[in-house]
Amino acid sequence: MTPTRLGYLYGFGAYLLWGFFPIYLKLLRPAGPLEILAHRIVWSVVFVALVLAALRNIGFLRALARRPRALAGIGVAAALIAVNWGTYIYGVNSDRVVETALGYFINPLVVVLLGVTVLRERLRPAQWVALAVGGLAVAVLTVDYGRLPYLALTLAVSFGGYSLVKKRLGLPAAEGLFVESAVLALPALGYLGWLAASGDATFGHTSAGHTALLVLAGAATAIPLLLFAGAANRLPLTNLGMLQYLAPILQLGCGVLIFHEPMPPARLGGFALVWLALIIFTADALRQARRTRASTAAARRAATATVPVAR
Repeated sequence: MTPTRLGYLYGFGAYLLWGFFPIYLKLLRPAGPLEILAHRIVWSVVFVALVLAALRNIGFLRALARRPRALAGIGVAAALIAVNWGTYIYGVNSDRVVETALGYFINPLVVVLLGVTVLRERLRPAQWVALAVGGLAVAVLTVDYGRLPYLALTLAVSFGGYSLVKKRLGLPAAEGLFVESAVLALPALGYLGWLAASGDATFGHTSAGHTALLVLAGAATAIPLLLFAGAANRLPLTNLGMLQYLAPILQLGCGVLIFHEPMPPARLGGFALVWLALIIFTADALRQARRTRASTAAARRAATATVPVAR
């Protein structure tokens, strides 16, 4: 199998698992969102530690300990991903899967906005149009919900910020997830200990199946991230960007078709505006990628033409 085909296989695997993740989270009831989040953190540390031990890659911790700025960045990334995970779990278990899907639809637009505000990047006209249409979509959905779609916005901003920090850190997926989860593990263990002492923990008290599902939350968290890393190492960024819409499409399908959440006409109109913004954004990205490839190829041809022929 070629690296490109393997990359697509990894990418589809990651986004399929993320797309159907709401079904898994629903199975974790009656555990509350904070208990699920704490177990997700703790068992992620355990699972990724086992993976790193199998790969004999624990030594990276020593090198990381000598980079205080990287450790500070990891702390920020850990806080952002904890907010993202906690918000997502709360959204799914409060029967708002559709709104969580919206968050991941608008996430690419938020990443572009962060590029402007944080990195001082300059946008192309089509990107400005996409942001404007996305802003209109949020306004329409605010009217429909009778409030800001704060769950969606929190998910988009937290994951966009997390992506920005991760890009600057440049850590591999498994190593990064291990350190981020380890930063959060102590408060998570403290919360689980408090739940157990107060008699409110569901872990070990509901059923063996429920306990096993909570333990498997670590693997369910880590495996898609590892698959995503494998895809990112083998596919061009534009191809990977096209795949990212698979997860929120599946999440939206879960919300509407499986969990029967309402989708009134005004809400559908708001989603349609989001999709229009993403079409504009994606078409511009693909056009820019083609131009970049064409200019690179032209530069190579010119360089080849100017090389003197040996006689």
